[in-house]
Amino acid sequence: MENQPFNRPTAQVVRRQDDDDAIDLVELFYLLWGHAWQILLCLILGAAIAFGVTRFLMTPKYEATSSIYIVSASNNSVVNLTDLQIGAQLTADYQELLLSRPLLEDVIANLELKEDEGKKAMPVEALRDMIEVTNTPDTRILKIKVTSPDPQKSADIANELVAQACIYLPEIMETDEPNLVEEAIPPTSKSSPSYSKNILLGGIIGAAICCSILTARYLMNDTFMTPDDVERYLGIQPLAVIPEGDLGDFNQDQKKRGLRKGREAT
Repeated sequence: MENQPFNRPTAQVVRRQDDDDAIDLVELFYLLWGHAWQILLCLILGAAIAFGVTRFLMTPKYEATSSIYIVSASNNSVVNLTDLQIGAQLTADYQELLLSRPLLEDVIANLELKEDEGKKAMPVEALRDMIEVTNTPDTRILKIKVTSPDPQKSADIANELVAQACIYLPEIMETDEPNLVEEAIPPTSKSSPSYSKNILLGGIIGAAICCSILTARYLMNDTFMTPDDVERYLGIQPLAVIPEGDLGDFNQDQKKRGLRKGREAT
């Protein structure tokens, strides 16, 4: 009978392959812990970069808010259930019409809004991006919020938009004029950017990048560092370990002999 080659059981092969593909989380933890100072340094560096970007590259924005109340009482009578239902429907219409082109063009003309560092009138799309109209849940109150780099301009746009809406929208919808609930005032503090939020986010991103690089290097490193690694990945118990050391003059003698043989060969 011919000698058949020894085949390792399939279950052991699959198990060893699974072990090779698995990530040792404990070893990865100690790897990251051993580079804690690098991770901390990247965290501080990321936070510093985020602070610099927020401080010198981001333009502060200010928000001013005014609000109106949608009136739907018929013939100056007491508001009934039908009027409340009609008012709720009108609220959705007001939200759309407050951002209509004719209304925004009147606001731009009355306030003489210009483009940044230009003499041309501000485009309607640019003004529309500065305005946010929201409806307080279960109410007929609309809040008009304007965000601008200039706090005074934010308040002026919000108030002018409400003033034009009280004139323009009743004519279009043939309804009663909305009532002013709150007039916008110039904000005293900026709404964005947030230093604390950006610094925290920058620090987290910096630390995450450092951890990702260390993890990638750990996964890509297939060098056997200890005898246990040989047994773990190859299933072979090492018989002996030869330590790496400096042999002193022996290495230099070997180099000199190699040079001599090279010269004699030439």
